[in-house]
Amino acid sequence: MNTWLTRLRPRDTPERVFVAFVLLLLVGGVVGVAARSPLAGVLPALVAIGVGVLIIDWRWLYYLLLSTLAFSQELKIGTFTLDVPSEPLMLLLLGCLGIALLSGRIELSRREVLHPIVLILGLMLLWAGVSTLFSVDTTKSVKYLLAKTWYLGPFLFITLMLLRRPADVWRVAACHAGGACVTVLYTAVRHATVGFSFAGINWAIQPFYINHVIYATVLALLLPYAFYGRQNAAPGSGARRWWQWAVWVLVFGLFFSYTRASMLSIPIAAGFYWIMRLRFTRWVLLGALLGVGAGATYFVQQNNYMLYAPDFEKTVFNGGNFEKHLEATYKLQDVSGMERVYRWVAAARMLADKPVTGSGPSTFYPEYKRYTVKSFRTYVSDNPEHSTTHNYFLLQLAEQGVPGFVLFAVLLCVALITAENLYHRAAGWPALRRVVLAATLSLIVIIFHLTLNELIEVDKIGSFFFISLAVLIKCQRWLGEPAAAPDRPLPSAEPAA
Repeated sequence: MNTWLTRLRPRDTPERVFVAFVLLLLVGGVVGVAARSPLAGVLPALVAIGVGVLIIDWRWLYYLLLSTLAFSQELKIGTFTLDVPSEPLMLLLLGCLGIALLSGRIELSRREVLHPIVLILGLMLLWAGVSTLFSVDTTKSVKYLLAKTWYLGPFLFITLMLLRRPADVWRVAACHAGGACVTVLYTAVRHATVGFSFAGINWAIQPFYINHVIYATVLALLLPYAFYGRQNAAPGSGARRWWQWAVWVLVFGLFFSYTRASMLSIPIAAGFYWIMRLRFTRWVLLGALLGVGAGATYFVQQNNYMLYAPDFEKTVFNGGNFEKHLEATYKLQDVSGMERVYRWVAAARMLADKPVTGSGPSTFYPEYKRYTVKSFRTYVSDNPEHSTTHNYFLLQLAEQGVPGFVLFAVLLCVALITAENLYHRAAGWPALRRVVLAATLSLIVIIFHLTLNELIEVDKIGSFFFISLAVLIKCQRWLGEPAAAPDRPLPSAEPAA
């Protein structure tokens, strides 16, 4: 009897899927008879088919998510905000990831799971959980933890599982770049009706982007992938023409976004290429650390930060003139820049109050208003859009204390040092070196934007922050295990810049 039952037990994933499908059909049939409605029996069957497809081959769902990221829109359901369709797809992929790991159909290598970048991300999530225990708003902090989980699942772990060779990276990048290019063309048509004016850009990008900063950041972070994707494609090929077209469209959109930080991020990324090439990354990171430390000491000492309080009457927004907007920036009279200072001061005072645990993830608003200094107040300090610090590093300090900030800073340092090592180790493998450069320079663009905005929790941007980290992890494996990347050519002296 036991032997007979053992033979009936499913032995592999296809047999388990078949048994689950049959059971759902039987349940559907019983429900349909009991409810006296055939529709009640059809629904479980449809669910069974959908689940079966996702279990057997759910890669299409991953690429669907990437292809629709640029079109995702924020939907408010009561007090809950959901990015549609991206976050529902992330949740589905998170479920697929769990099923795939439990079934043993797809595995993550031990080297990838124990990679320093993955371990630091795990510690960051763990510390966010600790900070949540002391949060001023536990509900918001728990939502943050859940959202972070379904970002890490699809964009880090599924990317690690699906990237089998360097060529796969360009397919991943092309999905998001293609969608972004479509939104640029859509925006250009609308923007042209108002003469490509500075004042009209926020209207032109609707409904796909909340503001022109997110729009421009997406275009800027995709430019390194488009540039090196073009270099990697064979001359005269359709792929090369497509990437060339993508480069021009992204540059066009970036230029008419009128976003100062995003325009500046491209030459900064180009500068980091030379830093990496000359092996100066560690020195630059050390210099940045010392500079930030010295700056913080200066501003805190004897309340020197008060010397930079803006003139309320002169701090304005030149919404109709981009040249005056730039002029106001370096004169410290631009309202958006000085409003950032207003919130940075509040974040620093929040840190002083709770230096270890912070106020809790996702709690900066409205907690910061108790810590503001009126001398830095501007015309937009009422903050009806509920935005936060406009500096992700200060946000980490204010919400998760010094440990949260240190973990994030260590993550960036490890990623950039890893990237420099990979760049030089891949000297004889030009195709892989281009992948390393694309992922690294895209990360640089995102990191630079984090000094002025908090964007990792934005689906269109945070996705490629984690994807780029996954690409670097995968490149390290490909270099260590050549057999893991079957499209590797023979080493050559071909330059890869």
